[in-house]
Amino acid sequence: MAVARARVVAFLVLVAVIGGSQALEICDMTEDGLVACKPSVTTPNPVHPTPECCKAVAGADMKCLCSYRDSSMLPSLGIDPELAVGLPAKCSLPAPPC
Repeated sequence: MAVARARVVAFLVLVAVIGGSQALEICDMTEDGLVACKPSVTTPNPVHPTPECCKAVAGADMKCLCSYRDSSMLPSLGIDPELAVGLPAKCSLPAPPC
C-alpha cells in the first residue's frame, strides 16, 4: 500500500510540472505542494521530503490519490518509482486506503 501511495504522489508531482503556469490542484494537493515533493522522487540526487511536501501529502485526499497508482508515465518523466515508494514513510504518514 505504501508503494501505491508513493507512486500516486510521484505522479501528481509530475502532473504539476506538466501543468505549467496554470493553477493546478489534484486530490486536494495544490501545485505548490506537488512541486515541493518533486525533488524527493527524482534522480539522480533525491532529497529528503521537505515539511511543505509532507504537509501536502498529509492533506491530500488519499482515496483520490489511489486512483493514480498504476501510472506507467512515472519513469518516462524522471520520477523514480522506488523513491516514490519511500516518500510516505519518510513523512511518517499512514498507508492509503487502496
